[in-house]
Amino acid sequence: MTLLQQTPQFELSDANDFAERLFGLGTVSPTKRLASERDQNFLISSSRGQFVLKISNATESPESLAAQNAMMARLAEIDGQVVSQSVRVVNSLAGNPIEEVNGADGKRHCVRLMSFVVGQPMASLPCYCDQLLQHLGNTIGAVTKSLEGFDDPAFRYDFHWDLANCVSVIESRLDLIDGEKRHMVECLLGRFKRHTVPLVVNLPQSVIHNDANDGNLIVEKTDDSLVPNRIAGVIDFGDAVWSWTIGELAIAIAYAVLDHADPIEAMCLIVDGYQSEKKLTEDEAAALFGLVCMRLCTSVVMAAEQQVQRPDDQYLSISQAPISRTLPLLVEVPFEFAEVMIKERCGLPKSDRTIPVKDWLAGQAGDFVFPVGESRPADEEMLVMDLGVESPHLIGPESITVPEMSRVIGEQLQAASAKIAVGRYLEPRLLYASALFDAGDRRESRTIHLGMDLFDVAGTSIRAPLDGEVLQTANNSARLDYGGVVILKHLTDSGDEFFSLYGHLAPDSFGELEPGQKVAAGEAFAVLGEPHENGGWAPHLHFQLIVDLFGLGTNFPGVCRASRVSVWRQFCPDPNLILKIPAEKFPPQTLSKSTTLEKRHSRMGGNLSVGYSKPLKAVRGWKQYLYDENGQKFIDAYNNVPHVGHCHPRVVAALHSQARLLNTNTRYLSDGVLKYAEALAETMPAGLDVCYFLNSASEANELALRLARAKTGGKDLIVLEGAYHGHSTTLIDISPYKHDGPGGSGPADWVHTAPVADIFRGPHKDPKTAGGKYAQSIGEIIARVHQQGRKVSGFIAESCPSVGGQIMFPDGYLADVYRRIREVGGLCIADDVQTGYGRLGKWFYGFEQQKVLPDIVVLGKPIGNGHPIAALVTTREIAGSFANGMEFFSTFGGNTVSAVVGKTVLDIVKEEGLAAHADTVGDFLLSKLRELKERYAIIGDVRGSGLFLGVELVRDRETLEPAELETRYVADRMRERRILIGTDGPLHNVLKIRPPMPFTIEDAKVLIAALDQTFSELDSTA
Repeated sequence: MTLLQQTPQFELSDANDFAERLFGLGTVSPTKRLASERDQNFLISSSRGQFVLKISNATESPESLAAQNAMMARLAEIDGQVVSQSVRVVNSLAGNPIEEVNGADGKRHCVRLMSFVVGQPMASLPCYCDQLLQHLGNTIGAVTKSLEGFDDPAFRYDFHWDLANCVSVIESRLDLIDGEKRHMVECLLGRFKRHTVPLVVNLPQSVIHNDANDGNLIVEKTDDSLVPNRIAGVIDFGDAVWSWTIGELAIAIAYAVLDHADPIEAMCLIVDGYQSEKKLTEDEAAALFGLVCMRLCTSVVMAAEQQVQRPDDQYLSISQAPISRTLPLLVEVPFEFAEVMIKERCGLPKSDRTIPVKDWLAGQAGDFVFPVGESRPADEEMLVMDLGVESPHLIGPESITVPEMSRVIGEQLQAASAKIAVGRYLEPRLLYASALFDAGDRRESRTIHLGMDLFDVAGTSIRAPLDGEVLQTANNSARLDYGGVVILKHLTDSGDEFFSLYGHLAPDSFGELEPGQKVAAGEAFAVLGEPHENGGWAPHLHFQLIVDLFGLGTNFPGVCRASRVSVWRQFCPDPNLILKIPAEKFPPQTLSKSTTLEKRHSRMGGNLSVGYSKPLKAVRGWKQYLYDENGQKFIDAYNNVPHVGHCHPRVVAALHSQARLLNTNTRYLSDGVLKYAEALAETMPAGLDVCYFLNSASEANELALRLARAKTGGKDLIVLEGAYHGHSTTLIDISPYKHDGPGGSGPADWVHTAPVADIFRGPHKDPKTAGGKYAQSIGEIIARVHQQGRKVSGFIAESCPSVGGQIMFPDGYLADVYRRIREVGGLCIADDVQTGYGRLGKWFYGFEQQKVLPDIVVLGKPIGNGHPIAALVTTREIAGSFANGMEFFSTFGGNTVSAVVGKTVLDIVKEEGLAAHADTVGDFLLSKLRELKERYAIIGDVRGSGLFLGVELVRDRETLEPAELETRYVADRMRERRILIGTDGPLHNVLKIRPPMPFTIEDAKVLIAALDQTFSELDSTA
């Protein structure tokens, strides 16, 4: 056991005395203790600035400290280049870099004064942005490069924190840990000894800092960053030692990846930065991951030992909780896999072990034995299925059910007159819907198929495609696992070993197979299993080729993450090398996201914006979820257009059924549009019973203006600040959000803008009196219009302004406004595009919240669930005034397909109780958002109702300075956490939450947890 050195026992008063007497520093604020394992550190604030007074352990020799001082001076050379601040030693009044003092223990202790690195410890951040991780790599690379050729005899000593001693240090302390933690440490140690130890003889050596953990790295922000994104400086040189050079990088990585959603990606980001300063050798790249793991394992056993000696010192176990959470993620990664991944990021040559196997398989004469059935089907008898994310044959994730999958496959086989269905290699899928594949709190689930599937009936024989021997068998009975699984081992003529894996077998059918048993080409050795014995799948064979099992055996993954495909391909070659299904049988490849983005830029208008800093390629929707091209699921808390849920089966079926029958316009009589009109009118207050149908809300709002002018004879219109009503020329004129923004030219002379009744940001904040005060501004506008001899045709407003910032009007506001408008003969137009059909929960339409009766109601977007449809509902009198001889006709408005879709959406809202559901979920969300507001000062206001919610972010609650950049940051970070929310408001500082109506309490909990984590990132650096 390594005896833990006793830290010095000096008091704060002693530190102040040393600072003044030895170094001439008079303190101007209280001295603070800083944490340390072996020494005592004090933060001294003086008129000359801030310094760290370091009192070393009595066992620390002046020679060792002098070597550390020399090392700091060496690293000061990179000051202002890669890092902004280097630690500098300050000489005493006597001109000495080291002074000695007597301790209460009667021992001599060395005292040094060092410059203070301004910033905050990296460990204080809740998470690390990609830019910070890359700059960490830059810094470690620069430190390593700067120390080339630097040496001192004081660094040549035996040290338990030296990675060169990791095996003996860990093995001698294994008995101090137990349970799952010991199992993980032993597992990683065993892999290290097999994979990495043979490499270390070739590793370059040098003096290294040896402790670039996140507590010894000080971070700062650049001017354009909201969170720390660079390393300001490296501190604490007490662990410096002569060791493997790459250990410097390994140690930095080990602590930086703790609790990262994807530790391996974080490691690669750091490697990227390191490479820009110093290139890794092939052996260093191969050894790096193992050394990262060993540093954490060393920390585990050393902490266990130290806690025995000093059980009350919490600093000694500060990293243990995140290490315990991260080790399981590292155990999942084979060392060989990590080596290939690192080499790929470094641009180093990779030994693609599939090449000799692929070359050998390609060079074999004739066909291999087809593994399913008694003989190879003819090419025309095989149907290569599209089971991918974009497959038109699957209806959402529910297609995973055996009856649904069997139905889809059966229909496709029958349509193609084929006998066997084939599932593709490297196909992204939604089918993997269990905990085996879900990344949980990690960012990426496993969705990419590494084998090929051959669908046939249960009981069909499975045969060896070529000579081999049984390596392993098992029954992996968990849901959506392999069920019965067999692995055969094969050899090429050159002795290269590879394996074939057969999943979803009937376990009883191969019960007599033994490891080492020879299996000849064409020999039947198992049969396809029934769903209850094959993991719950429709009967099929999962056939996969593998060149390195990584010791995983029958637990070898058949599905991988999309970000890891390029690496997995180097271990799992295409099974079609054996199956030899013609290329023309396969569906065409879809475009990559980068290609899609490139084509968009070249073929579409540049002012068609793309959401989020990292664009999302959405290829499928289902209920309240969107899926990207790789099958990653995103909670959609943003898109209110798919009102009853993305791709609702009833809406899709209604559209399909009517489109097959008839799609024509309202010049012909049709019962469908009348049924829809009657159903829609039933949801309105009495008197609003005449419907016009159109294909967009812009078209509907244009019509509303025409109706108002026809009825009143006036043209002037009153609108609200920040309003948006559509994209046509006339509607841009009445939309201050557009005409007062970039590229706008202001309002037309007939448009008059009133202040929006915003009780958070506006001048009137008392909800009891604000409505009347804001309404007075409408009266003032009316008076000015009349003074000019003009007439007000009406007032248009969103019932709850959305792009204006998810505003909820104060009680009585619209009632007062409507009264004033009607007194002068104007019409009141309610734009309920965003808030209709129960989105507010307690009210079916937004205007109901204000207890008013509009003259015209405009609906759009959500009423078609994504189908282009809009509606205007008004009174018979107003409609009559519009019938002035000029025909009104909308080619697509009220067409037979749109009418059926609209009626179906309305039926679903009622029959599925979506308004009540929105009320319940919305109340839960509002309560949780208000709790976040109590904890985070950046949240200025939380408002809304049901599933129409806004969170306004401010930098100062007194001045209400808008936090525009922070709002964008939150939206982008939420997207990275696979939750979609939007941003809006005239100041672009409002988070808008408007999900499809099926959005659940569970979704809300995930959203709140992610917002909490994201706000904590901003809060930690405020």
